[in-house]
Amino acid sequence: MKLVLSPEQRELREAVRAFLRAAAPLPKVREGYDPAVYARLNGELGLSGLIVPEEHGGAGAGMAELAVALEETGAALLPGPFLSTVFATIAAGPVSDKELLTGIADGRVTATLDRTEVLFDGTSARGTLPQVLSGMEADVLVAPARTGDGLVLVAVELAGPGVRRTALDTLDLTRGQAAVVLDGAPARPLGRAPEAELHDRLCVALAAEQLGVMRAALDAIVAYAKIRVAFGRYIGSYQGVKHKLADMHGKLEQAESIVRYAAWAADESPGELPGAAALAQAYVGRACFEVARDHLLLYGGVGYTWEHDAHLFYKRAKADEVLLGPPRLHRARLADLLEL
Repeated sequence: MKLVLSPEQRELREAVRAFLRAAAPLPKVREGYDPAVYARLNGELGLSGLIVPEEHGGAGAGMAELAVALEETGAALLPGPFLSTVFATIAAGPVSDKELLTGIADGRVTATLDRTEVLFDGTSARGTLPQVLSGMEADVLVAPARTGDGLVLVAVELAGPGVRRTALDTLDLTRGQAAVVLDGAPARPLGRAPEAELHDRLCVALAAEQLGVMRAALDAIVAYAKIRVAFGRYIGSYQGVKHKLADMHGKLEQAESIVRYAAWAADESPGELPGAAALAQAYVGRACFEVARDHLLLYGGVGYTWEHDAHLFYKRAKADEVLLGPPRLHRARLADLLEL
């Protein structure tokens, strides 16, 4: 088991971090999804094709490398359909659909995954999907459908006929959702849906993003505690603040170990993946929200203002915490796996 990043993974982390610092700084996050930044992210770094097999134009990397990239996009609160495209890639990877995966690897296609079953008659899809991640920005929707051969994945062009999309008001201002209605929308089958393993890999990917959100929030409030003076002293010198920051750091360290273990299991030990994935969301999801919440509180009054960035981390953390189901569901699954 490897819980420490390799030299190549550290280089990937630095490259993604440097790019996002220059192309998508926090002040730009409020402007929302920028297709130009997404195009550069894929053109210069090839992140959309990171886990796409080499035969389809991707890098053929594993979940460990993907986790490194997602940690950085999470820390930057990157807007837009990157996470949703990652989810769709994870789903489509086992079925090895050349058309979709090549488009994703080239950066020409953004995608999203929704696990609401749709009706599929072989050529078209029908159904109502109430909350589709990045549903307004994605080009292709991947969703499960029940057929005579079991559960399969189908791909729907969201800009095509028979598709109605409505933007939703969401808590997280940096990543939208949409209600999508399919009414005879042209669709094509991708292959059999990888049910259990798919959920586990989604949990690992989301936990990696949450780890980045935690790290960025903690770094920001530590830096603030070193310069903010109250009653003639830096607030970082007060015991109440120091203890809170230490608790937050402890949560971050545990979360990092859990994410590294889960990513390793996804690549190297499939038998350990279900437990590692359930643990990742049971712990990291809640820990991320607690760190983001406490970092906002430690800013004092300024942290509650619209102009400050603290609420952006708070809202991303809460939205991520429930994206794949609340932590109690993951705790229950972990308990079942451990036969508790």
